[in-house]
Amino acid sequence: MERNNQTVITEFVLLGVSGLPELQALLFLVFLMSYITALTGNLLIFTLTLADSALHTPMYFFLRNLSFLEISYTSVTLPKMLANLILEDKTISFTGCATQMYFLLFLGGTECFLLGVMAYDRYAAICHPLHYTCIMNNTRCTVMAAVSWLSGIFMSFVHISVIFILPFSGSHEINHFFCDIPPVLKRACGDTFLNEIVVFVSALIFITFSFVLILVSYLLIIIAIMNMPSAEGRQKAFSTCSSHLVVVTLFYGAGIVMYLRPNSAYAPDMDKLLSLFYTIITPMLNPIIYSLRNREEVKGALRRVIARMCFLNSGR
Repeated sequence: MERNNQTVITEFVLLGVSGLPELQALLFLVFLMSYITALTGNLLIFTLTLADSALHTPMYFFLRNLSFLEISYTSVTLPKMLANLILEDKTISFTGCATQMYFLLFLGGTECFLLGVMAYDRYAAICHPLHYTCIMNNTRCTVMAAVSWLSGIFMSFVHISVIFILPFSGSHEINHFFCDIPPVLKRACGDTFLNEIVVFVSALIFITFSFVLILVSYLLIIIAIMNMPSAEGRQKAFSTCSSHLVVVTLFYGAGIVMYLRPNSAYAPDMDKLLSLFYTIITPMLNPIIYSLRNREEVKGALRRVIARMCFLNSGR
């Protein structure tokens, strides 16, 4: 097919680290182990919080949503990344690229809102402990989780609609591990300024809203903690937020640099490094961070689930 003397793109080539063939075997092993670790850890958290009634609390309800999200998030990108490291064929179809980006943005947008909701949950637990069960009842928790998922769907639809209406022709090489906004926009032809503005503004609105919710929640939490009379109480209250703060820092740190900047500042090597934070490192560390913070509760739940399984097996 020809249009304006340029070949219309029907597929892309994901370059990844093809320029460094000596590292591909090592990266394959690292990515594979990271993927297995992320899947195992998040699946364990998801199963325990679902199977053990003692963990049927708002905090673990949202953590279960986060674990399911991380399982899905890593599965959108890592299998293709692993295949590209060992196969000569590194192509992805135009439709496949759009689909991968859609789910990447959908799950990333959902995580933004979910982390904001989890910050609000910590605010309610620390600042209004006597009314916590009324504030964070089952209905409200379900609605908050549903809004987070629906917001991610809407945000992703906006971005995909703006990006993939552009004409793509000429070079079909994407200097990245997967189809993300900055490298794909670089392959579009014509004036992409308006598209970049729409992407930037929509990302700013969605990311800023959830980030402001987190900042306000933690500002009120800090004020409440400082007004506590005992040092032990302050330490205990702060410890309930520490794991969430670490996860927020990792996720938002990489996300803000990646998406809240002009496309002219695109740096392929830096972007590929940053992308590893929110596609591999954060999903892998989340279950570890939350398990260490709540190790006694998690260990207790694990013992109860194993004991229940053993009892059921012995009764057969």
